[in-house]
Amino acid sequence: MGLSNFIPRRHCRRQEASENKDMANRPAILAVDQGTTSSRAIVFDTAGGIAAAAAQEFPQLYPQAGWVEQRPDDIYRSTVAVCREALARAEKAGAEVLSMGITNQRETTLVWDRQTGQPVYNAIVWQDRRTAEHCAQLRAQGHEADITARTGLLLDPYFSATKLAWILDHVEGARRQAEMGRLAFGTVDSYLLWRLSNGRIHATDATNAARTLLFNIHTQQWDEELLTLFQVPPKMLPEVRDCAAEFGRTEPTHFGRALPVQGVAGDQHAAMVGQGCFSPGMVKSTYGTGCFALLNTGARPVASRNRLLTTLAYRLGGEPTYALEGSIFIAGAAIKWLRDSLGLLRNAAESEEYARRLESNKGVYLVPAFSGLGAPHWDPHARGALSGITHDTGPAEIARAALEAVCYQTHDLMVAMASDAGEPPQRLRVDGGMAANAWLLQRLADLVDLTVERPHVIETTALGAAYLAGLQAGIWPSLEDIRHHWRPAALYQPSISVSERERCLLGWAQALRQVLTAGHNDPSRSQDTRH
Repeated sequence: MGLSNFIPRRHCRRQEASENKDMANRPAILAVDQGTTSSRAIVFDTAGGIAAAAAQEFPQLYPQAGWVEQRPDDIYRSTVAVCREALARAEKAGAEVLSMGITNQRETTLVWDRQTGQPVYNAIVWQDRRTAEHCAQLRAQGHEADITARTGLLLDPYFSATKLAWILDHVEGARRQAEMGRLAFGTVDSYLLWRLSNGRIHATDATNAARTLLFNIHTQQWDEELLTLFQVPPKMLPEVRDCAAEFGRTEPTHFGRALPVQGVAGDQHAAMVGQGCFSPGMVKSTYGTGCFALLNTGARPVASRNRLLTTLAYRLGGEPTYALEGSIFIAGAAIKWLRDSLGLLRNAAESEEYARRLESNKGVYLVPAFSGLGAPHWDPHARGALSGITHDTGPAEIARAALEAVCYQTHDLMVAMASDAGEPPQRLRVDGGMAANAWLLQRLADLVDLTVERPHVIETTALGAAYLAGLQAGIWPSLEDIRHHWRPAALYQPSISVSERERCLLGWAQALRQVLTAGHNDPSRSQDTRH
């Protein structure tokens, strides 16, 4: 789920070179973007320009089919390493880093010992599907409607609560220790705050809390009835704060001095801030490991009729702003699969070169349900499929199908959002690593029939974290001031005929229907995978 995982970049010296020449003695903010496959750190100046950046990938673990884990220490060490690197470069250029913001992969679940700081199990990643049967049982018992009414979410393994319950039930002694108050639960932001403060801070922000299935988005508090349902001891939970707030200071040993952490938000919410989507009706879509589109609905939470999520856009000054969200589990991850697992690509950028060579998709469609399907289908049992292949099908056709799958899935989200909101979005602001692919963005505009806007600063997730920290630090006085910093780098207008669009969408619908039908007929979906 993390931003900019499509094209890994360990070092960003070229990017920063033109930005930092005038940085001497100017205030700046360090933003951590802890993503699904890499950790990044970017130092922004007060104009939203990049002064320095660093990135580092870390390994994913797949202990069983449908299981995805990460070593907590890999998350922490990679984060500290990139922060030190970015800080050193920025300060060498004369920047004065005054504050720090954190944005993170959401729903990924960690549990650790409060006394030792040691995790009791690996981080269970948002993509993990091991609790599908647990969710099915709760759904069969009639709990989903009430859960949705309280949280705005659906009952799905994607979210944190069943992951947390799995750890408590499968790690020896964990539940007893949790009930005694010895264990702490957190999403990645909470874990980083804990480690960076040497155990002084156990907190999260409202956007991350809202993705756990344990937080009531109407009362803005942890929900006692949901804690009981999921059997989660309240003593484990972090304190929930605004997205712009005083979270505490880092321990000086990490970065040579104590840095105040003043902004925290889940990655998609931070991207919404970075994109300046502060008015109802504005929508942004982030293309990283997955794809996540958020539509600002203002002070009013809108209940979806199309299995979208009702979530927080952000919370400032104790006042929540809500959003409708569509979550696609696989976007850039499909290109990574073509590169790393199939060896069809030398690098991610080659997918664009392949796509440009073809005049059409030749009827080839990829439905990348590697971890089930997200919105608006929410089928954890669906599995991926490549359809329409012939003797002429080669790497170019498959690469194009993987890119087009992102566009088709986005189209489905836009249709659902238009239905729920009562009117279609007029423009789509995009970001994330895949937004560097110009062919993809043109194809996106063609298939969703919307103007697609790519911002001047594409690192909008990290930028949003910086903006939130800067709001709290007084560097930016208001959201309106931040809004004026946004400007487009490129616009993409729809350019294909209605008949061509309809033909392509019909082919996608047929491929999708085959995947959904196969998932429902799969006898393995009734098996309990929680062991």
